[in-house]
Amino acid sequence: MLLPRFEYHRPARLDEALAILAQHQGQAAVLAGGTDLLVGMKHKLMKPAHVVGLEALEGFGQIQEQEGMLLLGPMLTASALAGEPGVRARATALALGAGVLGSPQVRNRATVGGNVCNARPAADMCVPLLALGATALLQSAHGAREVPLSEFFLGPGRTVRTPGELLCGVKLPAGGPGVGSGYQKLGLRQALEIALVNVAAFVALEDDGQTVKTARVALGAVAPTPILSPGAEAALTGQVISEELIRQAAQAAAADARPIDDHRGSADFRRQEVLVLTRRALQQAWQAARQD
Repeated sequence: MLLPRFEYHRPARLDEALAILAQHQGQAAVLAGGTDLLVGMKHKLMKPAHVVGLEALEGFGQIQEQEGMLLLGPMLTASALAGEPGVRARATALALGAGVLGSPQVRNRATVGGNVCNARPAADMCVPLLALGATALLQSAHGAREVPLSEFFLGPGRTVRTPGELLCGVKLPAGGPGVGSGYQKLGLRQALEIALVNVAAFVALEDDGQTVKTARVALGAVAPTPILSPGAEAALTGQVISEELIRQAAQAAAADARPIDDHRGSADFRRQEVLVLTRRALQQAWQAARQD
């Protein structure tokens, strides 16, 4: 199956990439890992006249720490994130999600920037990043802006990113003492599977090591976009964490889910799995927070 004809651009500088996107707005696609774009082009679902490759842009494949934040370059692959000790320790949910994305071959190509911009409801990196409080760093020829990931997704395959903008990175708070996260995924197979339900949880404890200072639960495959559960956050925040509290938060998350019936499972089944997976993800996060 052949690709449609297109003009390929390989900018060496960020300003060059932004100029190309500005010149060809609406006709240019950005190539990071290509695991979605090239498949879509082969199946004639996408026919960009111009493709802008990011592989030569300096720093786009790096992890940096700045003022207590982790800055992830958009070209970081899933396999790199899954195996990076700093990510595994300080953004555990992201490492876990990246580690179960697709197959080993896909993980070696798929990038965090592509996963975020493709905006699939069950994306294995988007759901953890949402729970971890991540922010998308967007830049165009006209300036830069930061968008919380909770405001970034509009629908399946749709985001607030404009045609002239490039995702230049994702930043999230670097974990520390009393902070933990977890990730759970349910699929019909062990690999190469789009989640039926996936859940990421984040917990930060007060200095007493028992009271929840901050909590977030993100849900995937139960709404048109990855979503946060306000009910779970409200149930946890300010309370002494316990198995019973986790069960209450899981029930709140299941109530916040908005699944629909489809060929892969019923809405009732998915809602029940939200209950189970939220409990497991919160237990992971609680255990990690206590160990720190």
